[in-house]
Amino acid sequence: MLQSHMQKIDKEQYLINSLTSEHIGDDAAVIGDTLYSMDAFFEDVHFKREWMSLTQIARKAMLVNISDAIAMNAKPQYALVTLSLPKDIRDFEIELLTEVLESTAREYGCEIIGGDTIGGDKLHLSITIVSKSDNPLFRTGLQAGDLLAYTGVLGESGANLQALMRGEEIEEGARFYEPVLRAEFVERARPYLRVGMDISDGLYCDTNKLLDINKYGKEDLLLIDDNIGLSGEEYEMLIGFDPAHLEEVKKIAEETGTPLTVFAKAAKNSERYPCKSHHF
Repeated sequence: MLQSHMQKIDKEQYLINSLTSEHIGDDAAVIGDTLYSMDAFFEDVHFKREWMSLTQIARKAMLVNISDAIAMNAKPQYALVTLSLPKDIRDFEIELLTEVLESTAREYGCEIIGGDTIGGDKLHLSITIVSKSDNPLFRTGLQAGDLLAYTGVLGESGANLQALMRGEEIEEGARFYEPVLRAEFVERARPYLRVGMDISDGLYCDTNKLLDINKYGKEDLLLIDDNIGLSGEEYEMLIGFDPAHLEEVKKIAEETGTPLTVFAKAAKNSERYPCKSHHF
């Protein structure tokens, strides 16, 4: 059964709020120069087997986990992978899963060093990434008047999902299958960025999270269409920076081939975006 993503957000936030560690609140937990992050990628929660090949499933599972490291200006080092494998999966399919997980991790300098495998009714993947950074990008630190911007062209992943749910086919390289991670942009722009996070729950919902944790509201500079604001699983970057650095950030975006849209600025109010359920 597909779950309400809004319900997922509420329960996830409730759980986070119930924990007491000072390391919770960003895309990864930072301890010294080491970052730890983990995301699940579960059948009938994040994907359906009839929608995706095993290659696409394994690749996206690894990319969405590496995205957390990239979002914090960290370089992935190691991965731990837990697989729940359905009884009808064949040996060559297991080999394919592991080959794609390893090759995708290697693209970002990451090595799979262990994990666990269990039997189950569905295909589930849970991945922990250990990464390094000497200048991590946090969600906290936003100041009044800072510009808010996003990378890429949002909306495709949400449109892809709606098409799949209608029983339609989407292109093999569609955004829902193949997130684009902005590692070079984040690394080069880091000196000018105050805050950042990846866009997994949609621009509206994730901007609200950023505003909440910094205790600011927003002033719109651009009218955002709901198809853009509510499109989840984009894994583009949401960033905040001093307006004085706009030209530097724009130049880096241009040089790295990164579309960049400034859409709002942080303000001393309580304005929020309408955060609605946008996928499972």
